[in-house]
Amino acid sequence: MELQEIRRIVELMNEHGLTLFDLTKKDFHLKLKKGADMDDLRGLLASLPAATGATPLPAPTAVGAASAAPAAEGAEITSPMVGTFYLRPAPDAPNFVEVGSTVSIGQTICIIEAMKVMNEIKAEKSGTIRAIVAEDGTPVQYGDVLFRIN
Repeated sequence: MELQEIRRIVELMNEHGLTLFDLTKKDFHLKLKKGADMDDLRGLLASLPAATGATPLPAPTAVGAASAAPAAEGAEITSPMVGTFYLRPAPDAPNFVEVGSTVSIGQTICIIEAMKVMNEIKAEKSGTIRAIVAEDGTPVQYGDVLFRIN
């Protein structure tokens, strides 16, 4: 692979907000990563001792909910890809789900836009949405928690 091709890949990563690119060919492997490694940061934060007397950071709140849901309540629905998280199919349309909505397996619960493609994300289990963790219109990474469901 030529340097010019690698530069073009980096430009595309910047244009689309990607932080990881991994390409494997017959006799070639290219892995580009930019920014902090979220898995390493999560591990580091988890290993830090809790500070005594310090004000705790607020827990992620449910969008549109009157009170915050406990962080451990319910199973997590995580992002299967990098992209921009949307709760509704169009700006003037209602949200796919709200806190308290009952969902069934295969039901569309959000959209993640990646490289100008709108990818419908479907529920992998049935239950009730307990919290919407991701904020509408914001970037998400692979593995980021989008929803909590019971």
